Amino acid sequence: MKSMYDPITMKLNVDKFILSALKEDISSEDVSTNAVMPNSVPGEVDLVCKEEGIICGLQVFARVFELLDEKTETVFFVKDGDKVKAGDLMGKVRGDIRVLLSGERTALNYLQRMSGIATYTNSIAKLLEGTGIKLLDTRKTSPNNRIFEKYAVRAGGGNNHRYNLSDGVLLKDNHIGAAGGVKEAIAMAKAYAPFVRKIEIEVENLDMVREAVEAGADIIMLDNMQPEEMKEAIQIIDKKAEIEISGNVTRESIQRLTGLGVDYISSGALTHSAPIMDISMKNLHQI
Repeated sequence: MKSMYDPITMKLNVDKFILSALKEDISSEDVSTNAVMPNSVPGEVDLVCKEEGIICGLQVFARVFELLDEKTETVFFVKDGDKVKAGDLMGKVRGDIRVLLSGERTALNYLQRMSGIATYTNSIAKLLEGTGIKLLDTRKTSPNNRIFEKYAVRAGGGNNHRYNLSDGVLLKDNHIGAAGGVKEAIAMAKAYAPFVRKIEIEVENLDMVREAVEAGADIIMLDNMQPEEMKEAIQIIDKKAEIEISGNVTRESIQRLTGLGVDYISSGALTHSAPIMDISMKNLHQI
């Protein structure tokens, strides 16, 4: 998989979050490390996988150490999106031992979290293979980690929905309530948004589906509907709009949705419910 973390993206959009995470972990000094390693000594440590999954976040892992000391060198034997298994030696980090110790937890936190999301996403994406349905994430990400978590979804075989509120028009229940109804919300969005923007609206019942079709929505999201109701909604839409299914979509529930003939299935679980992947830094030694 081609990484999104080119040098410009890293410096402009990623470094500030990594630095914030490092400051959270080191408010003034790393007391434990300074106690046992008062001077700079070169060292090397192994990056070891402890369970099967999809690895993701390697560049972020390496960047943690580079921000502490630009002379740190990381060599990887795998790349983002690769399948790995317990016991795999995935890379080596070389540099000042104080840097390796102080950056270890922050670097692993990113790598474990991103790999967990990629692994969970991949398990769901496999269930959609051959269906023509695109698996989407949502904005249900942890604060200040969206750039990492949405990238991990892509590494696992999923697709990104809008990145943030500036990215596209998605009219949800409270937008509809504020506007006074489905037709009103769509009309107002069409009048305000640039013509190049698609208008997506979330609907919860068949009456709302009919209104959305009549008002000319580009994408209609069927939210928390039962299978039989979804089938009827799809007939009402009749290819006049693209269709997204959302609402409590998990690995366990998604298979009942694959035969409905929709365009997209979105799942907040990709980012908010994925367990971390067990990864360690082992065998630290002086060189």
